[in-house]
Amino acid sequence: MKIINIGMNHETAPVEMRECLATDPENTVRALALMRDLECIKEGLFVSTCNRVEALVATDAAKEAEKSVISLMAKLGNMPEESFSPNLYTNVDRDAVTHIFRVASSIDSMIVGEPQILGQIKEAYVEATRQKTSGVILNRLMHRAFHVAKRVRTETEICEAAVSISYAAIELAKKIFHVLEGKKVLLIGAGEMAELAAKHLMAQGVSSMVVANRTFERAVEVAGLFKAKPVSLDEIGDQFLNVDIVVTSTASKEYVITYDQVKHSLRKRRNRPLFFIDIAVPRDVEPKINGLENVYVYDIDDLKGIIEINMAQRQQEAVKAERIVQEEAGKFEKWLDTLAVVPTIVSLRDKADSIIEAELKKSFSALGDLTTVQKETVRTLTRSIAEKVMNDPIVYLKKKAGRESLNTYLDITRKLFNLDQNNGDQGV
Repeated sequence: MKIINIGMNHETAPVEMRECLATDPENTVRALALMRDLECIKEGLFVSTCNRVEALVATDAAKEAEKSVISLMAKLGNMPEESFSPNLYTNVDRDAVTHIFRVASSIDSMIVGEPQILGQIKEAYVEATRQKTSGVILNRLMHRAFHVAKRVRTETEICEAAVSISYAAIELAKKIFHVLEGKKVLLIGAGEMAELAAKHLMAQGVSSMVVANRTFERAVEVAGLFKAKPVSLDEIGDQFLNVDIVVTSTASKEYVITYDQVKHSLRKRRNRPLFFIDIAVPRDVEPKINGLENVYVYDIDDLKGIIEINMAQRQQEAVKAERIVQEEAGKFEKWLDTLAVVPTIVSLRDKADSIIEAELKKSFSALGDLTTVQKETVRTLTRSIAEKVMNDPIVYLKKKAGRESLNTYLDITRKLFNLDQNNGDQGV
């Protein structure tokens, strides 16, 4: 049995190609239905996100399964195989296991350490179990992947440092105010990053928000998203008296917030800190404002610099995460190797059970009237003897798992114990 992973991601395929397979939410269910109908695929899982589309299968016909998965993707995306096959990667066995562990741990993500991918992998697995395409191998593999992801999160700091503009701004605000609960926010402009920063701030428990925009109707619209108060741009000077954090992102070519404006408000603020997050290009906040006491101004270049430092930190943590992935992949590989031994062990135990039952039947008739307790004692004794006789060959076979000589030892065991009773060797 082989484990095969075939897919494309943000590094191997352009977004327009990934969109063909990822935009329809029903594609995952369709993919699993197609896998279920293929004899060459014993187990299957399908991951479909904006950054990656992957199939993970267990098969005893590797070449046929690989061709079938590519054909399946062509059907789902309604495109010829030759148009996307050069963009696919294929991983087999240990490489496939390592890959899925890296994906679940977010080492293989566009942004290293981002947590969303683990949730997406879990959703894909839940759908596979719902569609009954996951079995012994993929069940074990996915649960180990979740275990690896948990180890990476708890044993490294790969998710700790902020790597988005908006989130980096929030982390800075925390350093200045320690806690953001109860703080008041002024949002100037309706830029996407400013809105995202506002969402993060609200999630941190800020008590209230005011939204200002050049067009008042737009201020009302954005204020509705955060249960905030809309104001006009002309009123922002008054707002500086009460707010603690100002997030600004307008399209103005001139400074929206001036030195004199802020200096005037400081006299009435009684030394309370005022924090500006300027995400606009060109800048909204006059730079010399940063020189005022208890005023902190960060523009987009400051935030990008922090992100670069944080990304470097995450890359260092990714080295530790890789070690965990390789360690766990080795453990899974050992488990997978033991699967080849299982049918012979099961056959050996089944044969022992049938012999025990046959011999007990003869013995009980010869021994006369035995009580239920006496019969159970004899049964326990015979099973114990059989288990001890079988223990050494079973342990020996397990030790040979993964070795090239395993098939030879399995064949000898089956012949010694006559486990294949239809092979004509019964009289040997």
